[in-house]
Amino acid sequence: MSSSAYSNELNIALLAVQRATLLTQRVFHDNAKGTLSKDDASPVTIGDFGAQALIISALRHNFPHDEVVGEEEAKPLRENQSLAEKILSLVQEAKLADAESEKALGGTIRDMDAMLTAIDAGNSPGGPKGRIWALDPIDGTKGFLRGGQYAVCLALIVDGDVKVGVLGCPNLPVSDTTPISATTPISADVGTNNNNEEEKGRTGVLFSATKGSGATSRPLLPGALAPAPTSIHMKPLSTLASATFCESVEAAHSSHSDQSLIASRLGISKESVRMDSQAKYASIARGAGDIYLRLPVRGKGYVEKIWDHAAGDLIVREAGGEVSDARGERLDFGRGRRLEGNRGVVAAGREVHGRVVEVVREVLGEER
Repeated sequence: MSSSAYSNELNIALLAVQRATLLTQRVFHDNAKGTLSKDDASPVTIGDFGAQALIISALRHNFPHDEVVGEEEAKPLRENQSLAEKILSLVQEAKLADAESEKALGGTIRDMDAMLTAIDAGNSPGGPKGRIWALDPIDGTKGFLRGGQYAVCLALIVDGDVKVGVLGCPNLPVSDTTPISATTPISADVGTNNNNEEEKGRTGVLFSATKGSGATSRPLLPGALAPAPTSIHMKPLSTLASATFCESVEAAHSSHSDQSLIASRLGISKESVRMDSQAKYASIARGAGDIYLRLPVRGKGYVEKIWDHAAGDLIVREAGGEVSDARGERLDFGRGRRLEGNRGVVAAGREVHGRVVEVVREVLGEER
Protein backbone atom coordinates (compact mmCIF):
# COMPACT_ATOMS: atom_id res chain seq x y z
CA MET A 1 0.00 0.00 0.00
CA SER A 2 1.50 3.36 -1.01
CA SER A 3 1.85 6.26 1.37
CA SER A 4 -0.72 8.21 -0.69
CA ALA A 5 -3.29 5.72 0.58
CA TYR A 6 -2.86 7.30 4.02
CA SER A 7 -3.76 10.86 3.01
CA ASN A 8 -7.12 10.67 4.79
CA GLU A 9 -5.52 9.24 7.92
CA LEU A 10 -2.96 12.05 7.88
CA ASN A 11 -5.63 14.72 7.47
CA ILE A 12 -7.76 13.38 10.33
CA ALA A 13 -4.70 12.93 12.54
CA LEU A 14 -3.59 16.52 11.91
CA LEU A 15 -7.04 17.95 12.66
CA ALA A 16 -7.48 15.75 15.75
CA VAL A 17 -4.10 16.72 17.17
CA GLN A 18 -4.70 20.40 16.37
CA ARG A 19 -8.04 20.38 18.21
CA ALA A 20 -6.62 18.50 21.19
CA THR A 21 -3.59 20.78 21.35
CA LEU A 22 -5.83 23.82 21.54
CA LEU A 23 -7.62 22.21 24.49
CA THR A 24 -4.32 21.68 26.30
CA GLN A 25 -3.41 25.33 25.76
CA ARG A 26 -6.68 26.46 27.27
CA VAL A 27 -6.18 24.17 30.26
CA PHE A 28 -2.73 25.67 30.84
CA HIS A 29 -3.69 29.31 30.43
CA ASP A 30 -6.81 28.91 32.57
CA ASN A 31 -4.59 27.46 35.32
CA ALA A 32 -6.93 24.47 35.41
CA LYS A 33 -4.24 21.83 34.97
CA GLY A 34 -4.97 19.69 38.04
CA THR A 35 -3.00 16.49 38.60
CA LEU A 36 -3.47 12.91 39.65
CA SER A 37 -0.75 10.31 40.08
CA LYS A 38 -0.61 6.99 38.27
CA ASP A 39 0.81 3.83 39.77
CA ASP A 40 4.23 4.77 38.41
CA ALA A 41 3.96 8.16 40.18
CA SER A 42 3.82 10.06 36.88
CA PRO A 43 1.38 12.98 36.88
CA VAL A 44 -1.79 12.97 34.81
CA THR A 45 -3.47 16.27 34.07
CA ILE A 46 -6.94 17.32 33.08
CA GLY A 47 -5.41 18.04 29.69
CA ASP A 48 -4.28 14.40 29.35
CA PHE A 49 -7.78 13.07 29.80
CA GLY A 50 -9.41 15.73 27.65
CA ALA A 51 -6.96 15.40 24.77
CA GLN A 52 -7.22 11.60 24.76
CA ALA A 53 -11.03 11.77 24.70
CA LEU A 54 -11.04 14.22 21.78
CA ILE A 55 -8.53 12.32 19.67
CA ILE A 56 -9.96 8.84 20.18
CA SER A 57 -13.47 10.15 19.51
CA ALA A 58 -12.26 11.51 16.15
CA LEU A 59 -10.48 8.25 15.32
CA ARG A 60 -13.52 6.13 16.19
CA HIS A 61 -15.71 8.37 14.02
CA ASN A 62 -13.45 7.98 10.99
CA PHE A 63 -11.83 4.58 11.48
CA PRO A 64 -14.20 2.57 13.68
CA HIS A 65 -12.34 -0.72 13.25
CA ASP A 66 -8.89 0.61 14.17
CA GLU A 67 -7.37 -0.01 17.59
CA VAL A 68 -5.77 2.62 19.82
CA VAL A 69 -2.89 2.28 22.27
CA GLY A 70 -3.50 5.24 24.58
CA GLU A 71 -1.67 6.27 27.72
CA GLU A 72 -4.65 7.02 29.96
CA GLU A 73 -7.70 5.14 31.24
CA ALA A 74 -10.98 6.53 32.56
CA LYS A 75 -11.07 4.68 35.90
CA PRO A 76 -9.93 7.73 37.94
CA LEU A 77 -12.71 9.80 36.35
CA ARG A 78 -15.37 7.19 37.04
CA GLU A 79 -14.35 7.49 40.70
CA ASN A 80 -14.30 11.30 40.73
CA GLN A 81 -17.49 12.78 39.32
CA SER A 82 -16.59 16.43 39.86
CA LEU A 83 -13.31 16.02 37.98
CA ALA A 84 -15.05 14.11 35.20
CA GLU A 85 -17.66 16.85 34.84
CA LYS A 86 -14.95 19.51 34.65
CA ILE A 87 -13.16 17.61 31.89
CA LEU A 88 -16.40 16.99 29.98
CA SER A 89 -17.12 20.72 29.99
CA LEU A 90 -13.68 21.48 28.57
CA VAL A 91 -13.98 18.71 25.97
CA GLN A 92 -17.38 19.88 24.78
CA GLU A 93 -16.14 23.46 24.46
CA ALA A 94 -13.07 22.40 22.46
CA LYS A 95 -14.06 23.04 18.85
CA LEU A 96 -12.13 23.99 15.76
CA ALA A 97 -13.14 27.39 14.40
CA ASP A 98 -13.96 25.84 11.02
CA ALA A 99 -17.21 23.96 10.51
CA GLU A 100 -15.93 21.54 7.89
CA SER A 101 -12.89 20.61 9.94
CA GLU A 102 -14.99 20.06 13.06
CA LYS A 103 -17.47 17.97 11.06
CA ALA A 104 -14.63 15.81 9.75
CA LEU A 105 -13.77 14.90 13.35
CA GLY A 106 -17.35 13.94 14.19
CA GLY A 107 -18.23 17.08 16.10
CA THR A 108 -18.72 17.45 19.84
CA ILE A 109 -18.56 14.53 22.27
CA ARG A 110 -22.22 14.23 23.25
CA ASP A 111 -22.15 13.19 26.93
CA MET A 112 -20.22 11.77 29.86
CA ASP A 113 -20.61 8.16 28.81
CA ALA A 114 -19.27 8.92 25.32
CA MET A 115 -16.24 10.71 26.81
CA LEU A 116 -15.36 7.93 29.24
CA THR A 117 -15.89 5.28 26.57
CA ALA A 118 -13.56 7.16 24.23
CA ILE A 119 -10.82 7.41 26.86
CA ASP A 120 -11.08 3.71 27.66
CA ALA A 121 -10.93 2.80 23.97
CA GLY A 122 -7.17 3.38 24.18
CA ASN A 123 -6.76 -0.08 25.71
CA SER A 124 -5.36 -1.99 22.73
CA PRO A 125 -2.52 -4.37 23.64
CA GLY A 126 -0.75 -3.40 20.41
CA GLY A 127 1.10 -6.06 18.46
CA PRO A 128 2.48 -7.00 15.04
CA LYS A 129 -0.78 -7.14 13.07
CA GLY A 130 -3.51 -4.68 12.15
CA ARG A 131 -4.04 -0.92 12.20
CA ILE A 132 -3.13 0.50 15.58
CA TRP A 133 -2.89 4.17 16.59
CA ALA A 134 -0.35 5.09 19.26
CA LEU A 135 -1.47 8.13 21.27
CA ASP A 136 0.20 10.22 23.93
CA PRO A 137 -2.27 13.01 24.75
CA ILE A 138 0.36 15.09 26.54
CA ASP A 139 3.91 13.86 26.15
CA GLY A 140 6.08 15.72 28.64
CA THR A 141 3.48 16.22 31.35
CA LYS A 142 6.01 17.80 33.70
CA GLY A 143 7.06 20.18 30.93
CA PHE A 144 3.42 21.07 30.42
CA LEU A 145 2.94 21.74 34.13
CA ARG A 146 5.95 24.07 34.34
CA GLY A 147 5.27 25.87 31.06
CA GLY A 148 8.03 24.15 29.08
CA GLN A 149 7.97 21.93 26.04
CA TYR A 150 5.34 19.25 25.57
CA ALA A 151 3.67 17.55 22.62
CA VAL A 152 0.41 15.93 21.61
CA CYS A 153 1.51 12.80 19.75
CA LEU A 154 -0.34 10.47 17.39
CA ALA A 155 0.92 7.78 15.02
CA LEU A 156 -0.67 5.10 12.87
CA ILE A 157 1.12 1.74 12.96
CA VAL A 158 0.14 -0.84 10.34
CA ASP A 159 1.41 -4.39 10.85
CA GLY A 160 4.15 -3.06 13.12
CA ASP A 161 5.31 -0.32 10.73
CA VAL A 162 4.69 3.38 11.41
CA LYS A 163 2.86 4.90 8.43
CA VAL A 164 1.64 8.26 9.75
CA GLY A 165 3.04 10.49 12.48
CA VAL A 166 1.80 13.82 13.87
CA LEU A 167 3.20 15.98 16.68
CA GLY A 168 1.46 19.07 18.02
CA CYS A 169 4.07 21.27 19.76
CA PRO A 170 2.39 24.41 21.14
CA ASN A 171 5.55 25.93 22.62
CA LEU A 172 8.03 25.39 19.81
CA PRO A 173 8.63 28.39 17.52
CA VAL A 174 6.81 28.44 14.20
CA SER A 175 9.98 29.34 12.33
CA ASP A 176 12.09 26.33 11.37
CA THR A 177 15.22 28.46 11.66
CA THR A 178 14.80 29.52 15.30
CA PRO A 179 17.40 27.88 17.58
CA ILE A 180 15.95 25.34 19.98
CA SER A 181 15.54 26.18 23.64
CA ALA A 182 14.03 24.41 26.61
CA THR A 183 12.69 27.75 27.82
CA THR A 184 10.92 29.02 24.72
CA PRO A 185 8.48 31.65 26.02
CA ILE A 186 4.80 30.74 25.80
CA SER A 187 2.45 33.00 23.87
CA ALA A 188 -1.05 33.23 25.29
CA ASP A 189 -2.47 33.60 21.79
CA VAL A 190 -0.80 30.65 20.10
CA GLY A 191 -2.63 29.69 16.97
CA THR A 192 -3.29 33.20 15.65
CA ASN A 193 -1.49 35.19 12.99
CA ASN A 194 1.08 32.45 12.43
CA ASN A 195 2.04 33.45 8.89
CA ASN A 196 4.50 35.40 6.78
CA GLU A 197 6.67 37.88 8.69
CA GLU A 198 4.55 37.40 11.79
CA GLU A 199 5.90 33.86 12.16
CA LYS A 200 9.03 35.29 13.73
CA GLY A 201 8.77 34.88 17.47
CA ARG A 202 5.50 32.96 17.28
CA THR A 203 4.94 29.53 18.78
CA GLY A 204 2.73 26.57 17.96
CA VAL A 205 3.63 23.98 15.31
CA LEU A 206 2.17 20.83 13.77
CA PHE A 207 4.76 18.38 12.48
CA SER A 208 3.76 15.44 10.33
CA ALA A 209 4.99 12.67 8.07
CA THR A 210 3.68 9.77 6.04
CA LYS A 211 6.05 6.96 5.16
CA GLY A 212 7.80 7.62 1.88
CA SER A 213 6.45 11.15 1.48
CA GLY A 214 8.75 13.27 3.62
CA ALA A 215 8.11 15.38 6.71
CA THR A 216 6.52 18.82 7.07
CA SER A 217 5.75 21.56 9.56
CA ARG A 218 2.95 24.09 9.61
CA PRO A 219 1.66 26.65 12.11
CA LEU A 220 -0.84 25.47 14.69
CA LEU A 221 -4.13 27.29 14.00
CA PRO A 222 -7.52 27.41 15.75
CA GLY A 223 -9.57 26.30 12.74
CA ALA A 224 -8.72 24.62 9.47
CA LEU A 225 -5.21 23.35 8.85
CA ALA A 226 -2.70 25.93 7.68
CA PRO A 227 -2.23 25.53 3.92
CA ALA A 228 1.07 24.85 2.15
CA PRO A 229 3.07 23.06 4.87
CA THR A 230 6.85 23.48 4.77
CA SER A 231 9.07 20.50 4.02
CA ILE A 232 11.57 19.93 6.82
CA HIS A 233 14.97 18.26 6.69
CA MET A 234 17.74 17.26 9.03
CA LYS A 235 20.62 19.73 8.96
CA PRO A 236 23.73 18.45 7.10
CA LEU A 237 26.70 18.13 9.45
CA SER A 238 30.19 18.78 8.15
CA THR A 239 31.66 17.67 11.46
CA LEU A 240 30.25 16.15 14.63
CA ALA A 241 32.10 18.74 16.67
CA SER A 242 29.58 21.35 15.54
CA ALA A 243 26.56 19.27 16.52
CA THR A 244 23.89 20.22 19.03
CA PHE A 245 22.29 17.35 20.88
CA CYS A 246 19.03 17.15 22.78
CA GLU A 247 18.21 15.12 25.84
CA SER A 248 15.42 14.75 28.37
CA VAL A 249 15.05 17.19 31.24
CA GLU A 250 14.42 14.44 33.76
CA ALA A 251 17.54 12.46 34.73
CA ALA A 252 15.25 9.56 35.62
CA HIS A 253 14.28 9.30 31.95
CA SER A 254 17.75 9.29 30.43
CA SER A 255 21.33 8.98 31.65
CA HIS A 256 22.76 12.52 31.57
CA SER A 257 26.19 11.35 32.70
CA ASP A 258 26.55 8.79 29.91
CA GLN A 259 25.29 11.30 27.36
CA SER A 260 27.82 13.89 28.51
CA LEU A 261 30.63 11.37 28.09
CA ILE A 262 29.37 10.44 24.62
CA ALA A 263 29.25 14.09 23.58
CA SER A 264 32.85 14.52 24.78
CA ARG A 265 34.08 11.52 22.82
CA LEU A 266 32.33 12.80 19.71
CA GLY A 267 34.11 16.14 20.12
CA ILE A 268 30.90 18.03 20.87
CA SER A 269 31.58 21.02 23.09
CA LYS A 270 28.20 22.73 23.01
CA GLU A 271 26.04 22.36 26.09
CA SER A 272 23.18 19.94 25.51
CA VAL A 273 19.65 21.28 25.12
CA ARG A 274 17.30 19.66 27.60
CA MET A 275 13.60 19.65 26.84
CA ASP A 276 10.63 17.44 27.55
CA SER A 277 8.65 15.33 25.10
CA GLN A 278 8.89 14.40 21.44
CA ALA A 279 9.56 18.07 20.75
CA LYS A 280 13.16 16.81 20.67
CA TYR A 281 12.42 14.64 17.64
CA ALA A 282 10.67 17.57 15.95
CA SER A 283 13.55 19.93 16.68
CA ILE A 284 16.22 17.78 15.09
CA ALA A 285 13.95 16.87 12.16
CA ARG A 286 13.61 20.55 11.22
CA GLY A 287 17.36 21.18 11.56
CA ALA A 288 17.22 23.14 14.81
CA GLY A 289 19.26 20.43 16.50
CA ASP A 290 21.30 17.45 15.33
CA ILE A 291 21.30 14.50 17.72
CA TYR A 292 18.76 13.14 20.21
CA LEU A 293 19.99 10.71 22.84
CA ARG A 294 17.79 8.89 25.33
CA LEU A 295 20.00 6.35 27.00
CA PRO A 296 18.92 3.85 29.62
CA VAL A 297 19.70 4.76 33.20
CA ARG A 298 22.03 2.13 34.59
CA GLY A 299 20.42 -0.24 37.07
CA LYS A 300 16.89 0.52 35.94
CA GLY A 301 14.82 -1.84 33.84
CA TYR A 302 12.59 0.78 32.27
CA VAL A 303 11.17 -0.18 28.88
CA GLU A 304 10.07 2.64 26.57
CA LYS A 305 6.40 3.00 25.58
CA ILE A 306 5.49 3.02 21.89
CA TRP A 307 3.45 6.23 22.20
CA ASP A 308 6.56 8.09 23.39
CA HIS A 309 8.42 7.46 20.11
CA ALA A 310 6.27 6.30 17.18
CA ALA A 311 5.41 9.70 15.67
CA GLY A 312 8.84 11.21 16.29
CA ASP A 313 10.61 8.17 14.86
CA LEU A 314 8.80 8.50 11.52
CA ILE A 315 9.14 12.29 11.32
CA VAL A 316 12.92 12.14 11.85
CA ARG A 317 13.39 9.32 9.35
CA GLU A 318 11.27 11.10 6.73
CA ALA A 319 13.30 14.28 7.32
CA GLY A 320 16.49 12.43 6.39
CA GLY A 321 17.57 11.04 9.73
CA GLU A 322 18.00 7.65 11.31
CA VAL A 323 16.50 6.40 14.56
CA SER A 324 17.66 3.29 16.40
CA ASP A 325 18.16 1.93 19.86
CA ALA A 326 21.53 2.08 21.61
CA ARG A 327 22.69 -1.04 19.74
CA GLY A 328 21.83 0.39 16.33
CA GLU A 329 18.65 -1.68 15.92
CA ARG A 330 15.49 -0.11 14.49
CA LEU A 331 12.76 0.57 17.03
CA ASP A 332 10.21 -2.25 16.88
CA PHE A 333 6.65 -0.97 17.26
CA GLY A 334 5.09 -4.39 16.76
CA ARG A 335 5.87 -5.91 20.16
CA GLY A 336 2.91 -4.55 22.10
CA ARG A 337 2.46 -1.38 24.13
CA ARG A 338 6.18 -1.16 24.90
CA LEU A 339 9.42 -1.30 22.90
CA GLU A 340 10.23 -4.69 24.37
CA GLY A 341 13.06 -5.42 21.96
CA ASN A 342 14.89 -2.11 22.30
CA ARG A 343 17.06 -0.29 24.82
CA GLY A 344 17.61 3.44 24.56
CA VAL A 345 17.13 5.74 21.56
CA VAL A 346 19.65 7.37 19.22
CA ALA A 347 18.38 9.76 16.53
CA ALA A 348 20.73 11.62 14.19
CA GLY A 349 21.40 12.47 10.56
CA ARG A 350 22.12 9.51 8.30
CA GLU A 351 25.69 10.59 7.66
CA VAL A 352 26.63 10.55 11.36
CA HIS A 353 24.20 8.10 12.95
CA GLY A 354 26.55 5.12 12.63
CA ARG A 355 29.39 6.96 14.35
CA VAL A 356 27.11 8.14 17.17
CA VAL A 357 25.87 4.58 17.76
CA GLU A 358 29.45 3.32 17.77
CA VAL A 359 30.39 5.69 20.58
CA VAL A 360 27.15 4.98 22.45
CA ARG A 361 27.95 1.27 22.42
CA GLU A 362 31.48 1.94 23.60
CA VAL A 363 30.26 3.98 26.56
CA LEU A 364 27.48 1.58 27.49
CA GLY A 365 29.81 -1.39 27.07
CA GLU A 366 27.34 -3.20 24.84
CA GLU A 367 27.99 -5.72 22.13
CA ARG A 368 25.80 -6.61 19.21
